[in-house]
Amino acid sequence: MDFKLTEEQQMLQDTAARLVRDAYPFEQREKFSESELGFSAEFWAQLGELGLTAVPFAEEIGGFGGGGVETMLVMTELGRGLTLEPYLHSVIFGGGLLNQLGSDAQKEDLLPQVAAGSLQLAVALDEPQSHYNLNDVQTKAEAADGGYRLNGRKAVVIGGHSAGQIIVSARTSGDSRDEAGISLFLIDPNAQGVSRRVYPTIDGRKGCELFLDNVQVGADALLGEVGNALPALRYQQGRAIAAQCADALGSMDEACKLTLDYLKTRKQFGVPIGKFQVLQHRMVDMQTELEQATSMAILAATFADGEDNDDRSRIIAAAKYICARAARKVAEEAIQLHGGIGMTWEYNLAHHAKRLVMIAHQFGDDDHHLKAYAKLMQVA
Repeated sequence: MDFKLTEEQQMLQDTAARLVRDAYPFEQREKFSESELGFSAEFWAQLGELGLTAVPFAEEIGGFGGGGVETMLVMTELGRGLTLEPYLHSVIFGGGLLNQLGSDAQKEDLLPQVAAGSLQLAVALDEPQSHYNLNDVQTKAEAADGGYRLNGRKAVVIGGHSAGQIIVSARTSGDSRDEAGISLFLIDPNAQGVSRRVYPTIDGRKGCELFLDNVQVGADALLGEVGNALPALRYQQGRAIAAQCADALGSMDEACKLTLDYLKTRKQFGVPIGKFQVLQHRMVDMQTELEQATSMAILAATFADGEDNDDRSRIIAAAKYICARAARKVAEEAIQLHGGIGMTWEYNLAHHAKRLVMIAHQFGDDDHHLKAYAKLMQVA
């Protein structure tokens, strides 16, 4: 296989890398995290101005026309800078659902705004009891007054506190774990009956609990067919997982570089600690995990926008399993090789470690995806 980037892809990567390097110093990140918004509105606007929020969308709506590989290049650089902006949830997951299921009117109205970065989307799929299962939905949507009335609760909605529109999964028919009967709705977070409880997440971002109490929406708020949203949800979550693996790559690469630099500069017994063979071996283990994860992330990126079949599902599950394990291993080893300084708040490695550990728990942990992979490998 030819792993060389095209000229356009190289320019895209360089643009993202330069923006993160110049506009997102670690010292500023803490200020962004502690602000009411939880991220930098200025940086989000710059992502839009440079066309980075338009990467996965078609050229007809002002997009870049990029696929999984182009998304991977951007996400890797965003991960390297530990950015807090909800790019993954708004552009890739939310934008993907809107692009796949939206009516012509919905797409014409909303997709150009998402691609320009002027509209932020959030995706509210998880519930307190659902545990990674997209089909475990207790939030109800009942037909009423020419539209729908929604009642229920959604958990850990990343970026939901600042979103202009929230995509909510709700059950229009069937029991709480049936695969059929799940529909998607576009909700205005300022609508009557919608309330949010905002909180910080472990890796420095902001999420919220979303409460829906007799929220009335029109028929035009429905995304796609009634009761048939699950296949699209799973497909778009696969795209989000591939992008998330790329996010982890950037963070892992930075953690490895920080650790190698520390081993070369920290002295003990009059020599750099990198001279000790046991520490060299552990550093090599970290690099090996990074290389494995890189290979799987590239494979996932090439299949992310492909045909929805078992092969794609297997590759996405395998990539998440390998990347989640590698992320945890790199985070733990980096802290061990640094010693106490690796845990200090003022040093960016500690924040990379938090991000890497939490990536493993979003969209399904390694055990969940290993089980999914094993199930797909069964021969009838």
